[in-house]
Amino acid sequence: MVNHGIVLDLVERLASVANGATAVVPLGPGDQGPLTQTVAAWCARTGNELLEVRDGAAIIRRGHAPNPLAGLASAQMPGTRLWMYTNFDCNLACDYCCARSSPQTARRALGIERVRQLAGEAVGAGVSELLLTGGEPFLLPDLDDLVEACTAALPTTLLTNGMLFRGNRLERLRRMDRDRLALQISLDSATPDTHDSHRGTGSWARAVAGIRIAQEEGFRVRVAATLPAGESQELQPFHSFLDSLGIAPEDQVIRALAHHGNADTGLELTVESLIPEVTVTADGVYWHPVSADDPDQLVTAKIFPLSEAIAEVRRRFSDYRARANAATQWFPCA
Repeated sequence: MVNHGIVLDLVERLASVANGATAVVPLGPGDQGPLTQTVAAWCARTGNELLEVRDGAAIIRRGHAPNPLAGLASAQMPGTRLWMYTNFDCNLACDYCCARSSPQTARRALGIERVRQLAGEAVGAGVSELLLTGGEPFLLPDLDDLVEACTAALPTTLLTNGMLFRGNRLERLRRMDRDRLALQISLDSATPDTHDSHRGTGSWARAVAGIRIAQEEGFRVRVAATLPAGESQELQPFHSFLDSLGIAPEDQVIRALAHHGNADTGLELTVESLIPEVTVTADGVYWHPVSADDPDQLVTAKIFPLSEAIAEVRRRFSDYRARANAATQWFPCA
């Protein structure tokens, strides 16, 4: 039987608060179970939201909370882009590498079978772009097969330091799809000093040579720099240098240094402050590529089905946004 007294109390108390605000409605004497059921049924019928029942009272939001994902640009929607760490070993040992990659780092390869499955499930899961990163992907002997599996499904970006385009690795590059693949090459400065101080002597010259080789081979080339705070004076010379290399303005990417991995300083990035970029490694699904070796940002060790992993990232993000009720900072990795 419906308790009409509680219904009248619900109508009166909810009418006195603004849309989106909460009201506390005492349940009164009697069996709390049926009273709670009455409140829940009334909220469902009237478009209000029962938040919880505590200490003999129902806490109700007038109307429903806004969708935390509704205000995002389409490119920022979690799962629009899918990152894959192909491996973690690298020919360099950069002093701010977020993944702690180096020649001594274990490979932890994602592997061709998982890459094929991820690429195959990506379109149905709402992904519009794939990004392959490492480590240094060109250390992998089957990289051309990995790239083919991805470009057959979706437009793909391959991140590299650009230093290994010779011999068999150059032949692998030449087998890649120029129409569906962009190369993103890391370069931190317009002159060798800054870049080499972080990445090793001679690495700037080899990266620039790699940019030119990739362009000569007909690939779209993006260039990404990692810039610590306080070095904004480097931006204009850097952009001018990239202009001279023929890199389009929209392909000149500046990333802020993050305090993760090997970096001693940088932006503090947490799940509460980041719009997630779904990232898959051999160990599972992570919140963001900048923290793909951080156990605190592991979302799930279960990679497949990909749609479920993406749904879990979105669910957690919605929870964080709803609790924070504030804009988050989007850390652009590409």
